[in-house]
Amino acid sequence: MYKVLLLEDEKPAAEWLRQLILKFDPKISVLAILDSVSDASEWFQQNPAPDLVFMDIQLADGLSFEIFERVKVPCPVIFTTAYEEYAIKAFKVNSIDYLLKPIGYIELEAAFQKFGTRLHEVQPGPEVTSELLKKVKEMLQKQYKTRFVIKVGEHLKSIQVEEILFFYSFEKATYLCTADFKTYLIDYSLDRVSEMVDEHKFFRINRKYILNNQSIADIVIYSNSRLKIKLKKPDEEPIIVSRDKVAAFKEWLDL
Repeated sequence: MYKVLLLEDEKPAAEWLRQLILKFDPKISVLAILDSVSDASEWFQQNPAPDLVFMDIQLADGLSFEIFERVKVPCPVIFTTAYEEYAIKAFKVNSIDYLLKPIGYIELEAAFQKFGTRLHEVQPGPEVTSELLKKVKEMLQKQYKTRFVIKVGEHLKSIQVEEILFFYSFEKATYLCTADFKTYLIDYSLDRVSEMVDEHKFFRINRKYILNNQSIADIVIYSNSRLKIKLKKPDEEPIIVSRDKVAAFKEWLDL
């Protein structure tokens, strides 16, 4: 019976992956689901090595490659990522495979089959050098998230960033709104989202909203040198742009 460890900071994606693994083989033991570099590093120091690790490239507190700088990972790895295939090719390292989110059953099955054929071979963990880590960080810094994976009932759905009008917070949760005015809960804070999306296309207008430049229906000059933004979503309240944000907002509109 295989023992696997999951490193994933998006709860819907982690639960989806767990379900796919158990669908492939109900006898597989999922030892833990961890969401950060620090938690994963501590886990490897305190527990016997699993047979296999599914490792998201970007975790809550940094790149999963940083784990290899802190501790020895004496087992094979399958990387997962929301980034496009051309990017992940540069950091396959010695991993068995990589899976592009949202992960499908057929892709997972193929990865397990590849793992099975190498099960009796000596399979060291990936060799991650400081040079490789630097290269990966530079690569990811030049990219923005291209999709968000959200849970819809018992299913996962991939939403392209181009389809998103705005992100907003409500009662300590974060949501995105699509061009067809549907809203979905996501597992990120607005602070985190602002680091993931292209600043040329999205603007953090206040503590509650991050707007796509395609989300704006009208802009009205408001009192005290402020602006009022009406969004394309019909039932959304207008947003007041404070005076200290007006200059930056106008500059962003002019990009």
